[in-house]
Order: sequence, then structure tokens, then C-alpha cells
Amino acid sequence: MTDLSPELRALIRSGPMVHLSTVNPDGSPHVTVIWVGLDGDDLVSTHMRENVKLRNIRRDPRVALSFDTPREPGVWLNPYVVLEATATVEPSDRIWELMATHARAYVGPDAELPVPDDPAPGFVVRYDVTRVRGIGPWAS
Repeated sequence: MTDLSPELRALIRSGPMVHLSTVNPDGSPHVTVIWVGLDGDDLVSTHMRENVKLRNIRRDPRVALSFDTPREPGVWLNPYVVLEATATVEPSDRIWELMATHARAYVGPDAELPVPDDPAPGFVVRYDVTRVRGIGPWAS
């Protein structure tokens, strides 16, 4: 796993929308927008139910995640980061805890996730980052 720099960790904690690219069974790309966060040193996303992206990851764990940074007036090419990674899908009872943490980054510091009375387990995807690209302090 490639270590995530302090600058990249700060960007992740700020709640950028992330484009996740997976590979469909026919080889075509599948792109979706997700929330990501950190679970200790791991980059993770949470998912409440089985879906196309999870099925794609199980079949072919190679993924790319593209992050945009907040726009800066007058900057022609805004900083961004693209991570290449190997993803692993794990069934988990912790999704509600992790989603609550992500909601504070994405919605607001006082956001409270409405947890169902009988929360079902979901899935955590862990990303083993193999390459960091882009423009900004995280780029090699």
C-alpha cells in the first residue's frame, strides 16, 4: 500500500466528492460518485446494500478514485488527485458508525445520521492504494 500523505489525508477528511471507477463484466467502465473516509490508516467507503460497484469490485478489484478539490478563483487547473487501488469488499456491522463519521465531513460537523431502529449490516470497501497521481502536494 502506498502511504497517504498528510495533505491527502487532510483532503479526504474535508469531504470531497469522489468518482469511483470500476470495470463492468463486458470491460466497459462503471463510474459512480461516493463518499470516502479514513478508518485508521485505511481509505474506506461504506455501502448499505449490494450494488453494481460492489459486484464489479468482487470480480475485478482494480479501481480508480478521482477527487476534486475546492475551486480556487483565478486558478486555471485546480488541484486534483487520482488514486489507483485494489479494493476489497467486507460485510460489516460498522457501516453506520463509519457513515456517521463521513456525514460530518460531507454534510456538516453537526450532521446526525438517521440510523434505523434495526440497522442491517452493510459493506465496507477498503482501498489498497497502489499509485497516487494528480496536481497538488500529494502528487509524486
